[in-house]
Amino acid sequence: MTEGPPFLPGSPQAQEPAPRAAWRLPQTAVSLPEAHNTILVPHTLGFWRKLLAFSGPGYLVAVGYMDPGNWATDLAGGSQFGYTLLSVILLSNLMAILLQALCARLGIVTGRDLAQACRDHYSRRVSFVLWVLCEIAICACDLAEVIGSAVALNLLFGLPLIWGVCVTAIDVLAVLYLQNKGFRYIEALVITLMLTIGGCFFAEILFSRPDMVAVAGGFLPTFEIVRRPEMLYIAIGILGATVMPHNLYLHSSIVQTRKYERTAGGKAEAIKFATIDSTIALMFALFINGAILVVSAATFYGRGQEVAEIQDAYRLLSPTLGVPIASTLFALALLASGQNSTLTGTLAGQIVMEGFLRIRLRPWLRRLITRLIAIVPAVLVTAFYGEHGTAALLVLSQVILSLQLSFAVVPLVAFTSSRTKMGAFVNPVWVKVLAWTTAGLIVSLNTKYLSDYFGITAWIIGLLG
Repeated sequence: MTEGPPFLPGSPQAQEPAPRAAWRLPQTAVSLPEAHNTILVPHTLGFWRKLLAFSGPGYLVAVGYMDPGNWATDLAGGSQFGYTLLSVILLSNLMAILLQALCARLGIVTGRDLAQACRDHYSRRVSFVLWVLCEIAICACDLAEVIGSAVALNLLFGLPLIWGVCVTAIDVLAVLYLQNKGFRYIEALVITLMLTIGGCFFAEILFSRPDMVAVAGGFLPTFEIVRRPEMLYIAIGILGATVMPHNLYLHSSIVQTRKYERTAGGKAEAIKFATIDSTIALMFALFINGAILVVSAATFYGRGQEVAEIQDAYRLLSPTLGVPIASTLFALALLASGQNSTLTGTLAGQIVMEGFLRIRLRPWLRRLITRLIAIVPAVLVTAFYGEHGTAALLVLSQVILSLQLSFAVVPLVAFTSSRTKMGAFVNPVWVKVLAWTTAGLIVSLNTKYLSDYFGITAWIIGLLG
């Protein structure tokens, strides 16, 4: 049996994939209907103009890889363990590049987002369970993003945390307004906020003057991460903050906003450019995540200062570095990060609800419901815990994301590795091996975490004994 087109196909000789019988249920609706097929990509464009036309979805996905949850885990990892966990950030980012490429492939080839694919493949009961798990992940993600934005507003303007959480609900109106003007406006806003974050942290690196030799050494993995439970806890938090479940659903949907020839060659070209787009965007996310940890390690670890909360980092940055503007840039980048992530999180909530449940509501009502699912827990948590303990809650939210990740990754890898679903666009053998290895690593790390922190192993032994 011959393999399908390569992972980044140029001009494969492919056939129309995914016969209808490959799915338990037929496809009944397009994903994100108000934006579907709205951005024209003429086939006559040259390479660079076509790449620009396809660019955008990758950056919407990448913002989820630099949200306030990443800040909490990266700050904790840098201040406690120096540059050691840079290797985890690098590994997580490489895994993210692979998984997001698979999402683009699934959406382009099958015309389904991951939520629709799960609904059309699994039984109603299994689909419902997957939907519940995904909503839990979105709540955990939005908890981090909302609290991060509220903390930034508090640091910059003195706004109480509870009011800051409520202010973040305005992003529902922002998404509605921008999407009515065109999906490109959402992409432009997201990229602008990303550049703001990148500029702020480029300046922070210059201020902190890290040891570049030690930074390079931090990208080399070590078994110490697995042996030390406290380091493994932060490492899994970084994994959960980097490879986020809802981003897999989001990317498989928004790649379908491009309008191109729906031929085998057109789909192959769309896969190629979508993969390039997400890879470049995620490399920028790698810089941001690495920069946060590097600044934390260079500023706090060498001085024995363990940063427990984002507020602590804000208060200590300027006095420690001797640069008055350092703390302000830090808070500004945090605000941009939180608002960026809530924009894409709102879209992901809509995609998941529509994909799994086939709910068709008015756009403003649909987004309000999906936003409230995340806002209400955030308000309650902030009201009960206030400023103290927000860092622990942020890190915990990322660990919850990591624990939910397997339930999105395994279906994604299974679908894109199925010839009956993907036709000639099925994953090549080497991609299957990498994808299943990645899925296995995620499951293994989560099992190790559960075993260490919840005594699962002891419970099983006692049950069997």
